[in-house]
Amino acid sequence: MDQAREILYIDDDAGLRRLVEKLLIRRGHKVVTAASGAQGIEAARSGQFDMIAVDHYMPGMDGLATLAELRKLPHCPPVVYVTGSEESRIAVAALKAGALDYVVKSTGDDFVDLLERSFSHALATLRLQQAKAEAEEALKASNERLQTLLHEVNHRVANSLQIVSNMVGMQARLVPEGPARDALADTERRVLAIAQVHRRLYASDDVQSVAMDEYLAALVAQLEETWSSQQAPRDIRLTAEPVKLHAEKAMSLGVIVSELVSNACKYAYAEDEPGEIRVDFRRAGEAAFRLSVEDDGCGFDQSAEPQGTGLGSRLINAMAKALSAKVDYAPAPRGVRASLEAAI
Repeated sequence: MDQAREILYIDDDAGLRRLVEKLLIRRGHKVVTAASGAQGIEAARSGQFDMIAVDHYMPGMDGLATLAELRKLPHCPPVVYVTGSEESRIAVAALKAGALDYVVKSTGDDFVDLLERSFSHALATLRLQQAKAEAEEALKASNERLQTLLHEVNHRVANSLQIVSNMVGMQARLVPEGPARDALADTERRVLAIAQVHRRLYASDDVQSVAMDEYLAALVAQLEETWSSQQAPRDIRLTAEPVKLHAEKAMSLGVIVSELVSNACKYAYAEDEPGEIRVDFRRAGEAAFRLSVEDDGCGFDQSAEPQGTGLGSRLINAMAKALSAKVDYAPAPRGVRASLEAAI
């Protein structure tokens, strides 16, 4: 005998109802029968059943209409669809409407055997669906916890980098003007470029990707404030498309932009003259982006020794390598244009 269940059997065929009721009770089940879809819905609304079987061919309200109403109940039990037709379209329609299994009607013990097996199959299917829903809910909750933790981590990292930057800036102000002070100022700027990425991550719903148009706008504003003076303003113009990059790529690109813009601000123009630097970031096809930084300054000789310590050039090359790319330098009509193309 299969596990005892409370079953609602809905069928307008009185003889088959009695036969099914008798055979199922004999097998240890509790059975309630209904002669129409309306009676079955009322019984389901007022009772507690483990399973419901619904016949297809019933006058007035057929099986599909009955199934639709049953599915509206707050806690509808699993439904097995019963039909005397072997047409697959009816079975498919019932399964699409929410039945968990179907069985073709016949008379005698064979039909009840099929019905019991169908009940077991429907309950197993329901358990799988419930387990899947629970697993998905647990995964969703776990992802939400992880997102919260990552937001907090990025918040703390950004704050820590801000503190480091402030400490470096304070140290720089205590050092006399010269190479050491310049090196500390460059370090402060580089730390801030990385801190901006973490600030974007904790302020966004997406903790893995950075909106580059927003990030570059903040970075460019920061660089313009750093390098501009009243007698020699640096006008940094940004054109950026709304492209998202993974945090690591955004960080590498931010360092490159910071170094290229800083080089242009320091070396393209004389200390007492204004200058413009243009930063352009856009898609290059479906899966790549292109960055260019251009000035109208004095240009430079690539074969010459780098000005300063050369650390900026090494950082640019290292960050470009991390992006599997290379920065190319080309003379513009005036000044220099540096460009890079890499995968998104």
